[in-house]
Amino acid sequence: MIDPASGILLISDPFLRDPNFMRTVVLLCEHNDATGTFGLVINRTFEQTLDQLITDIDGFEVPVYYGGPVQMDTLHFLHQLPGEIPGGQEIARDIFWGGDFDIVLTLLRQGLLDLDKIRFYLGYSGWSNGQLDSELKEKSWLTVKASNQLVFEKETDLIWKNSLQAMGGKYAQLVNYPIDPQLN
Repeated sequence: MIDPASGILLISDPFLRDPNFMRTVVLLCEHNDATGTFGLVINRTFEQTLDQLITDIDGFEVPVYYGGPVQMDTLHFLHQLPGEIPGGQEIARDIFWGGDFDIVLTLLRQGLLDLDKIRFYLGYSGWSNGQLDSELKEKSWLTVKASNQLVFEKETDLIWKNSLQAMGGKYAQLVNYPIDPQLN
């Protein structure tokens, strides 16, 4: 198992019943033993689009993703555009977290933003000091290094399955476990 750090994916165990994290994949953006962990769920779409959340960009029906249950009034973004969006923090190879949001909006309005290389998230996933380590010991999560293919996969329904299959062996078989084994 890989220790939690920026750029690591948490893949929920198929037995995890928490509705916030059932069959999710979380990209860790920040992990600090003293302050805790910050991450974004990368495989759940949100019911509203960006133009429904930010009123001055009408007509830009850009998908928004559910980042997690914490501070659902905050907007975060991941991208692969460090040359166009300054101020982002590289958290994995060619994956950047945040940056100058005013420039993002300007590029969007001008039609210059490559929407295949940016994702917007409402809310985030957070763990207090020691909480994630405890959940890892309970085997609620598997860990793997993030890749562009997984983080920016267009078909978000495939991210959890593809993450497990990429791990191979016994992990690849977990994708066949039913959501509710009582209905099997």
